[in-house]
Amino acid sequence: MAAVLPYTDDNIDLAAGALRSGGVVAFATETVYGLGADTFNESAIGKIYELKQRPVRNPLIAHVIDLPTARRVSTGWTRRAMKLVSACWPGPLTLILPRNPAVPLAATGGLDTIAVRSPKHPLARSLLYAMGGPISAPSANRSGGVSPTTAQHVASDYRQHTNLMVLDGGPCVLGIESTVVDLCESKPVVRRLGVVTIEQLSELLGAIEVDMPTEQTASPGSDLRHYAPSVPATLVAREELAAALAAGEPAAVICLPGVHIEVGSGHIRFEMPPDADGYAAHLYETLRRADAAGCGRIVVELPAQRSGVWSAIVDRLRRATSA
Repeated sequence: MAAVLPYTDDNIDLAAGALRSGGVVAFATETVYGLGADTFNESAIGKIYELKQRPVRNPLIAHVIDLPTARRVSTGWTRRAMKLVSACWPGPLTLILPRNPAVPLAATGGLDTIAVRSPKHPLARSLLYAMGGPISAPSANRSGGVSPTTAQHVASDYRQHTNLMVLDGGPCVLGIESTVVDLCESKPVVRRLGVVTIEQLSELLGAIEVDMPTEQTASPGSDLRHYAPSVPATLVAREELAAALAAGEPAAVICLPGVHIEVGSGHIRFEMPPDADGYAAHLYETLRRADAAGCGRIVVELPAQRSGVWSAIVDRLRRATSA
């Protein structure tokens, strides 16, 4: 199994040395765990794609410690870009900007744009500081699978890779991937929903478009089927839940409070927090638990709310349950 290392100064230095030598390291951020390599090392970037079994045209996010480092990998730092950075960095906001020609195309899925984020998690920031440069990293799960929010999730996903270093920063406090905003268009466009909400972005930039394509684009995390468990999963509204449970074999049921499950039905209940932040923080952990529950299917209650962070939660659930 991959080696899980506690968050210490010595292990940060060890991991930074591995990255500078062309290695791959998994590490905690406030959103999900990432699988990182030196942005400027094309060979190391290739190892990420190989480990994740990720399509090479799917771009990575370059994680940076500060704005000067962001300028090493990207251009196009307009007033609106600076406004977003001032309000949201460090934090769960990724910006798509023109790629600096010094960055290998392998790190951007062959595109002339690059996704850039400055994480807030102290472990990620310590690693970036020790590394001395940008770290390109997608989520540290197998391609298309449920994102990891603990070091143990990563170790389980890469149990055959005993030489993979996983820096343990504890459970991810936000639990879903960053919001992605494309600043390469005439108007800013949200390419992936996240904890930085449409409402917050609109306050900063005015009217903002939302366009989340379902094929290869400049944005990470845009596949139609993504964040998905191995067991078939179905998303249903509360009023349809009873019929869905009665129509098949026992299921792992992910639901909000207030849903009644018959004793002796064989269904296994996973109740989610009623608030959006709590739901997001536990979403991937619960999907993984439901996947491992031994049922032949997963049934997920579709949350009724759509505003704020709920919109990102519903997006993840739709992708996780897409056929």
